[in-house]
Amino acid sequence: MSDEVTYDAAAEAKVTVGHPRDSEMPAVEAGVDGLGCHSGSEMEKAARMAGNSEMLDKFAADYPQGPHDKPQSMCPAFGSLRVGLRMRRTATVLSGSACCVYGLTFVSHFYGARRSVGYVPFNSETLVTGKLFEDIRESVHDLADPDKYDAIVVTNLCVPTASGVPLRLLPNEINGVRIVGIDVPGFGIPTHAEAKDVLAGAMLNYARAEVEAGPVAAPVGGKSDRPTVAMLGEMFPADPMMIGQMLAPLGLAAGPVVPCREWRELYAALDCSVVAAIHPFYTASVREFEAAGRPIVGSAPVGRDGTATWLANIGAAYGVSAEKIAEAQNAVLPAITGALAATPILGTITLSGYEGSELLVARLLIESGADVPYVGTACPRTPWNSDDQAWLEARGVKVKFRASLEDDCAAMEAVQPDLAIGTTPVVQKAKELGIPGLYFTNLISARPLMGVAGAGSLATVINAAIGNKTRMDHMKAFFEGVGTGDTAGVWEGTPNVRPDFRAQNQKKLERQAKAAKAAEMI
Repeated sequence: MSDEVTYDAAAEAKVTVGHPRDSEMPAVEAGVDGLGCHSGSEMEKAARMAGNSEMLDKFAADYPQGPHDKPQSMCPAFGSLRVGLRMRRTATVLSGSACCVYGLTFVSHFYGARRSVGYVPFNSETLVTGKLFEDIRESVHDLADPDKYDAIVVTNLCVPTASGVPLRLLPNEINGVRIVGIDVPGFGIPTHAEAKDVLAGAMLNYARAEVEAGPVAAPVGGKSDRPTVAMLGEMFPADPMMIGQMLAPLGLAAGPVVPCREWRELYAALDCSVVAAIHPFYTASVREFEAAGRPIVGSAPVGRDGTATWLANIGAAYGVSAEKIAEAQNAVLPAITGALAATPILGTITLSGYEGSELLVARLLIESGADVPYVGTACPRTPWNSDDQAWLEARGVKVKFRASLEDDCAAMEAVQPDLAIGTTPVVQKAKELGIPGLYFTNLISARPLMGVAGAGSLATVINAAIGNKTRMDHMKAFFEGVGTGDTAGVWEGTPNVRPDFRAQNQKKLERQAKAAKAAEMI
């Protein structure tokens, strides 16, 4: 008999004794679903405990981090989501926190997606017990209709990756529909541009295995009667056509653009003779092309110098004679020179962005007559942009790879350019200072850059923006001080500023800081 005083029979309930969590289930931490992509170190630690160390090490090698350990652009998964949504007969399924999926779905439709995005919801229980993976597998089986789809892309966002949801255990195909599972965590992929490479590389890897296994379907448009040049990087639709015209004198044709628009184009891309890394950060895709024995050529045909060098490098990679290379150069270089002279750009410009084509645009601006003292790109230095870097630095340009928002703003504030081209927050900061600004993604990337068409494409919009300096000065003077400090928000009258309350709160904060410091010493 016990001396313990009890009030009910709760103490007699049978308790199931489980195994120690560390030894039995190191991958499952229910609290992880409260973290986001900006909880970088904790999420990465959880992912490594869940058995994803090899994947994260591969990401670190392919996409080396910069000075900041979290994305400064939109969620990286938007890049891979955009690639999947642009492909015909391809379904996309996301596995992640509901708020993340909502944001990604919203921005994908904002950018013109016209199809549904699949979502497998979860909670702490299904995440901990492994039911989430079973739900994903069930949803994929339900979705795999060969009459509708060639492939289904399943993407793990931050929380499922950190929890070790094993998409690699999904079947490779169901009812003839290919299943491609990828992890795109914000704590492992620095930019959404590089997330495009994650999916493009995974699809090329799958397609290469199919090619090695036997005959595959020909492209819908048929096979080219000339050797082709596959192009890495999303481009303005007119650019591949311009490249095709420049390649014709070499006896070559423009091949598919990777990321592709349909599955069969992957086979055609792997069947190319040369790969042009127009955007230089597609590391995983380059690895697949190199495994297929395809040579890689960096840079792009932008401006006079860029076009001349690129055509020479493409011709050398394919073994074209010097005479044919000279013929191809002579066919296009005079027209480019004329277009650059006819549409000069006069002014000082700072340039930054996260698309990966920033160095190419800077080259084009400089050849158009602009002074470009600073170029910042959120993407890393690679072997395929080294020629662009050398060309720019030889002309006194400061090139910053893995540039942070702070780097870009500091350069813009120090230079005080006639025009700042950059991401949304850079442009916002520029306009606050009365400096004209242009958003790189919507206003620069949405124009042709290659060949003759690219030579004159930027002058109109850039010169018009530089000409708005007087208007910017007027707007700055008119709105100076509005919406900042004590005037932030909406007021019907003058804000009731209470300096006594402010001083009292400041003393309170100082006492809290002293107490925290004392606690550290203890």
